[in-house]
Formats: sequence, structure tokens, C-alpha cells
Amino acid sequence: MPKTTADKLLAEIEQNKISPAYLLTGEDVYRKNQVINRLVQALQPDDFNIYRSEADKADLGEALALANTAPVFSNTRVVIITGVEKLRKEPKEALIRYLDNPLPTTTLILTHNDAKKLKTDKTLLEAAGDAGRVADFAELKKEELNIWARNKMQEKGLQPDFNAVDMLCEAVGAELSAMENEIEKIYLYTLDRADKTVTAQDILACIGFSKEENPFELSNAITSCDRKRAIQLVDKLLDDGEEPVGVLSKMTFPILKMARIKRLTEAGLSQSEVLRLAGLMFWESRLVNSARRMPGQAAFKRTLDRIIETDAAFKSSSGADPKTALKGILLTLFNK
Repeated sequence: MPKTTADKLLAEIEQNKISPAYLLTGEDVYRKNQVINRLVQALQPDDFNIYRSEADKADLGEALALANTAPVFSNTRVVIITGVEKLRKEPKEALIRYLDNPLPTTTLILTHNDAKKLKTDKTLLEAAGDAGRVADFAELKKEELNIWARNKMQEKGLQPDFNAVDMLCEAVGAELSAMENEIEKIYLYTLDRADKTVTAQDILACIGFSKEENPFELSNAITSCDRKRAIQLVDKLLDDGEEPVGVLSKMTFPILKMARIKRLTEAGLSQSEVLRLAGLMFWESRLVNSARRMPGQAAFKRTLDRIIETDAAFKSSSGADPKTALKGILLTLFNK
């Protein structure tokens, strides 16, 4: 059978369309475990008819013998082996031989967690695809992650605004179990509120930052072309003990982002085209307007040269004054 998507796989399980073998690939362990749990719920094996082990700890001979054995007083047997990328050559070959002729009354579920190594496991991929279903669970990227987080929040009755979802995803990243924990904290934080609207300030409160400590404040000041506020924040961050290299990193990402947007706007592209090509979400259209207020590409080039010089100075312990160097980058950027 051809490779399928995670959503289609879940839909098939809901329709009770169960395959004799599954290979779940990719780094997103959270969603792979979700599929495994759905399969177990659908098949409802008892303790005598379910086997579960990590590949490097399993007796693969025993596991495959069970997979080749009819279930006991049940309609199905479930064998789950996680982390099959850790299998050595001979056990992997035995697994492939089983996949060439899987027992229909067994559902074999495999997970493979190493995307790079999977490129050399083509025989395993082909065998699993012929025997059943292969689905990839790569880490969710920005737009998909935002949609996932928003849906999870809405499932709990929360109504997050766009900035809240964006900030939550930037703060937590693509680790979905951590994201689920943070959403639970937000749910509890708003439990006694009649209005379930969630704002960026709610997110900051829940993940342990006050308004003054907003980790994205410097980035926001730069992308909003607020030179005065950006310079004030550089002073504050350094005075509060932030490492100069860390502050430089906080400055570099939004500057590169705005340089890309500025280049696209100067090419005469429409706002929707700029959003698409720059990899922005639709509510980030304000950045396109901000980019139009920024100086041209020559100023960005000078700024990037200053960033490279400053980074080298910090890493070489040249004795350069951090405040002077970092504020010099901002003055170069905003000097029209």
C-alpha cells in the first residue's frame, strides 16, 4: 500500500480499517504514540494478546514468534516494537521476512525515529508499505504547529487570538507533549474567567514571564521599527545579566527576517506573495508594512556586516564594549 498521511491514518482507524502492519516514521513521538493508542483502543487486545517493547531491549525472535501465532481467545494480537532504527542487520532482516508474509490476525506496529537513517532503510520501508501502512510524523512546522496548538486550545473551550498562538509556539516549540502541558496550564489559568479569550499577555503569564520580561520584546521592537525601544531593551537585557552573545542572537533573527521581507517588497510583489515567499502567517501582514518603513538593502548589508564583526569580537574576547557594539548595530539599521 502507498505511504499515507498521519490524518488519513487516524481516519482509517476511526473507520475500523486496520492493516496487519504499520511503520510510523519521523521525530514526532507524541503523534506516533497517539496513533498507537488509537490502534490499541480499536483492537482492544487483552493482556495475553499484546506485546510491547523497545527494539534494542526486545527479544526479536520471541516478538516475531508471537506475531506469527494466532491470538488466544481473541480476534487479534497486537505487537508493538518501538525504535526499530536501533536493530542490527540480522534482526532487521528477520523483521523484513515477517513483513513479506504477515499474519492477518496480528497487527504489528513499528516506530522508526531517525529520519536520516531511514534513507538507508529502503528495504524496510518497501516491506512495511507492501504489508500495510507507512506514515511519517515529522515535527510540525510553523503553520501546522500554529493550527495544532489553536485546535488543542479550542478543544478546551479557549479562544486564543493570533498573537497568543504565535507566542505560545515560539516559546514552546514543536515538542507537542510540552505544548499540551502549557495549554493545560493556560486552561487552569483561565478556569474562573467567563471570557475564555486568550491573549499574548496570558501566554507570558503562564509560561513564567511578566510583561517587562517578555522574551520577544526586543524582536517586536525591531520588527516594529521602534529604534528607541530596541536600544532601551538592549541596555536592560545587559544590565539584567544577559550574555552579549545571547542579546546578539535575539537581534539577528528579526533583522534577517525583515531583510528578507524588505527584499521581497522592493521586488514589487503583492502582500500575499510576500507572506507566502517569506514563510509568514497571514496575521503577520503587519511585518510587510513595517518593512516598507525600513531603510533599503544597503542599510541591511551594513547592518549584517556589523553583526558579523560584533559576533567575532564577542567570541574572541577582544574587550569590545557590548552595549556600544549592540546599539551600534541598531543605529546602523535604523540610520536612513
